[in-house]
Amino acid sequence: MMEDKQTPFLSLEHITVRYLDKTLFNALSWQISKGEQWAVTGDSGSGKTALLNTILGKFNIINGSIHHHFYDDWRATHTITDPYFNYRNLVAMVGHHHTFRNLSNTTTDFYYQQRFNSMDAENSPTVTEYLQVSELPALVVPLRIAPLLEKRLIKLSNGETRRVMIAKALLQQPQLLMLDNPFIGLDIQARKDFSNMVNEIIRNGTTVLLATAPHEIPDHITHVLTLENGVITGKYTRSEFIKRPLPAQKEQPLPEMEAAKISALVQRTTTPDFQTIVKMENVRVKYGENVILDNINWTVKPNEKWALLGHNGAGKSTLLSLINGDNPQAYANKLWLFDRKRGSGESIWDIKKKIGFISPELHQYFTSRDHCLQVVCSGFSDIIGSIRPATPAQVQIAKDWMDILGIGQHTASPFKQVPESAQRLVLLARALVKNPPLLIFDEPCQGLDAQQKQHFKKVIELLCEHMPVTLIYVTHYEDELPACVDKFIRLTNGKQ
Repeated sequence: MMEDKQTPFLSLEHITVRYLDKTLFNALSWQISKGEQWAVTGDSGSGKTALLNTILGKFNIINGSIHHHFYDDWRATHTITDPYFNYRNLVAMVGHHHTFRNLSNTTTDFYYQQRFNSMDAENSPTVTEYLQVSELPALVVPLRIAPLLEKRLIKLSNGETRRVMIAKALLQQPQLLMLDNPFIGLDIQARKDFSNMVNEIIRNGTTVLLATAPHEIPDHITHVLTLENGVITGKYTRSEFIKRPLPAQKEQPLPEMEAAKISALVQRTTTPDFQTIVKMENVRVKYGENVILDNINWTVKPNEKWALLGHNGAGKSTLLSLINGDNPQAYANKLWLFDRKRGSGESIWDIKKKIGFISPELHQYFTSRDHCLQVVCSGFSDIIGSIRPATPAQVQIAKDWMDILGIGQHTASPFKQVPESAQRLVLLARALVKNPPLLIFDEPCQGLDAQQKQHFKKVIELLCEHMPVTLIYVTHYEDELPACVDKFIRLTNGKQ
């Protein structure tokens, strides 16, 4: 295990950090030395994101101190005329969720279906308007932003969004760039490209600190910090860390009591008898001259378990939006859902009540007022941020699913204040509460650690065993697919 060097860039000295009523770190000490590039890793809830936010100045340090040596060095060589200029001006942080705003600068920002509605999508800035540059400087060229400049932000894929957010951060010319789980939601090629981008950023002289999984550490990272429950468990050089064996993941069956609870929950629902869940004939979706889906033919029968695969920007989210009732172009296509042709009189709510849905973007549309149990209960009404009161029976079902997914302790917690992994599991519980005939899981394991992913797979496999449910599952990691998935459709640039 390595020791800290003597030329400091950033020092955390015996810091105790509190957020609301919780102590995040207690007497934590750590130093980044000049020339070092660090990755922070650990299980979900270990404190990775909290550590980055502490360095950014978002949390209250009640004891100890943080010394921003890079800020002192900057002041020694630059004339500062702005009285409000401080170390935060030299730090940029990129999370895995965007902070875009509409052109109207509304406080509600985007709504979930906005990207699929041409008129409302025009209220989203273009990449050029967001970056506020007339010409791209050399430092962001490796991010391949040029082809995206005229695109609306709301239309970007996950990988494209990440590149634009990093470009925005780099335009600040920070001394320290912090990246929170930057590989989440990226396909295999995008992960390789992104790793190369991080290496290029480091070569250009920016110090990088990123929170990531232990198997996704870019080559130019020099050191690794490991965390567990807010405590530093190791400081390593990259080579030392890579040589360490990854913790073995033991196959653990679900406890009998938990399996019995799942069985009891799913047996409460009588599944309607459908001949076809989804049927598409020559489906085509375009916005202006940009064709997103081209000649898609796909039939999903009851109880089938499908994997929907494809690279970032392949059209997967648009395809799902047709099924989930969110895309108005469904009416211009030959599309049948649950034996009914779209446009034959059914409402969007008739469709949604038959579907349990989760996507990576969904959590952004709940407010800071929503508590976790409220979010789960909103699955009964399919309204995002619903304040419609649930019945006592519905509340109990919601609590049971939260217990099964290991988040029962968060029922009264504000949704936006629980760990990212807990937010994901809350939304999974929301999708499951009404035992719908169709489950659509769009990258449901994003942000979960290995143990949580394994547990979730077991829950879904048991669910499919006890309930006649149809499943459409999207992932960039095929090892995340439940064993019950046996059918595959892959999109490439909007085509099968």
